[in-house]
Amino acid sequence: MIKDLVVNLGIGDPRDAAVDYAVSIAGTFDAHLCGIAFAYEPVVPPSIMGGIPADVIDAQWAASAKAADAAIASFEAAAKREGILPEHRKLEASLGGAGDLFGRLARRFDLEPKHGPAQDLVIEGALFGSGRPVIVVPYIQKGGLRLDRALVCWDGSRPAARAIGDAMPFLARAAAIDVVIVASGREKSDEIPGVDMAEHLARHALKIEVKRLVSGDLDVANTILSYAADSGADFIVMGGFGHSRLREFVLGGTTRGILASMTVPALMSH
Repeated sequence: MIKDLVVNLGIGDPRDAAVDYAVSIAGTFDAHLCGIAFAYEPVVPPSIMGGIPADVIDAQWAASAKAADAAIASFEAAAKREGILPEHRKLEASLGGAGDLFGRLARRFDLEPKHGPAQDLVIEGALFGSGRPVIVVPYIQKGGLRLDRALVCWDGSRPAARAIGDAMPFLARAAAIDVVIVASGREKSDEIPGVDMAEHLARHALKIEVKRLVSGDLDVANTILSYAADSGADFIVMGGFGHSRLREFVLGGTTRGILASMTVPALMSH
């Protein structure tokens, strides 16, 4: 069950889609909700000779702390409107270090809703560093959690299996579920991929349809997003792919493509 959520609060956003979505999830599952606001360290460009005067740096710190306080106030107001008593934390971090810090903090929570692409580093830190599922909420999202049609992306991989397991509390509430397999069109086997996973989900009393999509001229990410739009899906479940290079996480192509162009909230697990 989903009983403990953490959300990264957007700094300087008059309307934070991730907060509204997180509040909705907390209300649906009667879960605890914690908001994290980062007061970011001033950025000193290396091209500036002699550094920046101390009073300028102090002013930047003060402005960052004020923006974090405003995000916390907006978050708490949104939660209390729905009868939720939230927790919050204000943390100091560099732009580069916030993702790693958030990922470590999120390890003790069930789920982390957040939105991008401005928070890409925090999304990557949570996805690859927390060991927990992440729900990424697009900027254009309006309203809270809806589960009229969930789209489950299945490719037989470990991250995809992990995402499906993590998403079970949501899938159990979905009115309809499409298990989507994206094929290149070159397969010659008569076997329909995804049937085994569909049978597994059906044993949980879920309403499943298997959809085999041929990517054609589109890449996998755009094939998935196109189908999501055509089918009216309002929730996507998929594995989050990436690898570490010199201690930095590099997103896989499909994961990066979904994050860049998503129009539907997506639960991702690694």
